[in-house]
Amino acid sequence: MSEHTVPADLSGHMLDLDEDEDLEVFSKSTSLADGSSMPNSPSSMVNQYRLEEDDEEQQNGNTKDIFITVDNPESHVTAIETFIMYRVLTKTTRSEFDSCEYEVHRRYQDFLWLRSKLEENYPTLIIHPLPEKFVMKGMVERFSNDFIETRRKALHRFLNKISEHPILSYNQHFKVFLTAQELAPHRKQSAGFLSRMGETVRAVANSVRGLSSRPEEFTLMQEYLENFSNKICSVNKVTQRVIKEQREYLDELKQYSPTYVQWAGLEGELAEPLKDVASCVERCSKETEEQIQHLSQVLLPILHEYVLCGETLKAVMRRRDNIQAEFEAKNETLASKKADKEAMQVEVDGLADRVEMANNALKGDWSHWQNSMRTDLKSAFISTAEKNVEYYEKCLAVWELFLLSQRVEPRKELDEEDVS
Repeated sequence: MSEHTVPADLSGHMLDLDEDEDLEVFSKSTSLADGSSMPNSPSSMVNQYRLEEDDEEQQNGNTKDIFITVDNPESHVTAIETFIMYRVLTKTTRSEFDSCEYEVHRRYQDFLWLRSKLEENYPTLIIHPLPEKFVMKGMVERFSNDFIETRRKALHRFLNKISEHPILSYNQHFKVFLTAQELAPHRKQSAGFLSRMGETVRAVANSVRGLSSRPEEFTLMQEYLENFSNKICSVNKVTQRVIKEQREYLDELKQYSPTYVQWAGLEGELAEPLKDVASCVERCSKETEEQIQHLSQVLLPILHEYVLCGETLKAVMRRRDNIQAEFEAKNETLASKKADKEAMQVEVDGLADRVEMANNALKGDWSHWQNSMRTDLKSAFISTAEKNVEYYEKCLAVWELFLLSQRVEPRKELDEEDVS
């Protein structure tokens, strides 16, 4: 347990949005403008990882028995609110389902309900985070296509992470979410306000009281988590800064090309080379734009997702500690109590069992989460490395082709000297 950690405060980079509005978030053409093809460097490693990844995907497909798709987002406008409704398609071979296919429509608040029920039933399992109730400044506009697509992808991943979980995927609330045409009757069955308030008060009391001794394995988990969160937050922030700087560079490139075209109009012998340079700059601008899009849509979302995972894990660790703290408090009360020890002993024994169950659940899910995290991040990093190699190879090929076009054959040079 070493490297890896959790999120810093991102509030300075976010815009708070209204939950009721459901505004939470979270081609390789290689030719120049003149039609000339660009040579690709033989050193490219872009395709060398594909076979291994395809094999892994095929193995996962052979073991999965629930396949979920979140698509077809639609805006709904009422007298009091505007929200997005998503279609959730499910295909399954599990015997506990009455059918093998389902189609339902859900809004963001329904996803929140599902996650809260899973968290309530399994307080020390690691439940994948949902996109937040705010969005990054400057990244998306309200109800823009980019915003809606970002949200859809995050909700799709959320449901599929649950479907791949060996325990969460068998939860009754998850089944209801996927199959019930109307969720309202099920949502009304949630715990009452006073019950939730009582749980919150007990949790706060246990948190203030603290633990007498946390098991060493969970202390190591906590240290690992802090390291992970710090590192993933740093990488996330640097990636945002790189994207910002790349966008500024792209803006400069877009001004650069027209300048060469205008200059070409003032020159005679240099006109064609200047136009070729303008064409090269324009092509590199397009490649830069694609690279920025890849960073924004592939690398940044997965980094931010695991920033949120860090916060989720911190909450899970707090809940585990609260369960142990409640057990310790009751055990101390039992030791000092003179009357009614039998009833108190039953309660203490029940809490001891709860602590053991919570510890076992977290230990098992910790390994599952780590494997998933490493797979997700490895895939994102490899994809980004491939895109970087492709980007620089294409830009290099653009300028190599320009150099080839500007070369003058030695024989031709001699003939021109003789004529002079």
